[in-house]
Amino acid sequence: MSAAALPMIAPPARPALLREWQLALPLGIFFFAFVFFPLLMLGYVSLHQDAQLTTRGLDQYAKFFGDAFNWRVLGNTLLLGLQVTVVALLIGYPLAYLYSISSRRVQQLLIFLILLPLLTSAVVRTFAWIVILGRQGIINTALLELGWIEAPLKLLYTPMAVTIALAQIELALMVLPLITALGHIDPNLAHASRALGAGRWRTFFQVTLPLSMPGLLAGCLLVFAAAVSAFVTQTLVGGGQMLFMPFYMYQQAVQANNYPFAATIAMTLLLSVLAIVTLVNFLCRKSKGFVHG
Repeated sequence: MSAAALPMIAPPARPALLREWQLALPLGIFFFAFVFFPLLMLGYVSLHQDAQLTTRGLDQYAKFFGDAFNWRVLGNTLLLGLQVTVVALLIGYPLAYLYSISSRRVQQLLIFLILLPLLTSAVVRTFAWIVILGRQGIINTALLELGWIEAPLKLLYTPMAVTIALAQIELALMVLPLITALGHIDPNLAHASRALGAGRWRTFFQVTLPLSMPGLLAGCLLVFAAAVSAFVTQTLVGGGQMLFMPFYMYQQAVQANNYPFAATIAMTLLLSVLAIVTLVNFLCRKSKGFVHG
């Protein structure tokens, strides 16, 4: 029998599970070292009563939740995240919908404009809003020259300024998931709805909007999480006149050297955001069930 006629014996294949484990190992090590382990340390520090970390206890949590002032700071932070999310949604959804129905050339222009702010840091964009909203800023200067106002308006260092600035800075996080969700919708569904007698708005609310709900919820989640933790924008545009959890954390850690209480603030904000993430994931599953059910 010739060598060519001999059956080829393939080397034993390595288990797929082992290969997947080896591929995930570097990412797992990175995640543990730079995400999970620091969170463990943060939780460990929050379980101490003194800055020297000599006495353990839950006194820091009792101190936080036993003071109405801390509840107001937490509530204002979460409310800011909600307001920013709503503004970003009102701007981002029409922009994403316009992208989905535009020609290829217009889509290229829109995606360039959406991604362009991401090429600059959040600090630069925050200072741009300070220039726009300041007493001698672009808006006040234009209104004064047009004669519409007699004195500069107080636009900077207000809750509205923080909300608008954060909504613009985090807008791409809303638009990109919506573009992806709208891009996966079969255009024939809208055509079928029109053929059955539904108008443009009825087609949008009964076909397009429900099918894009996973992208909408993902965008809301990303914007909310980014807004409540945006220390730079909250501090610079707010001018330190409004206290939110990130700046409160900074005050306790850097200015008061009370690291256990600062860690407690961080853990409280983290757990609050995780609770909202859980709720959003639940709504996302509901939306998928509604779409495919």
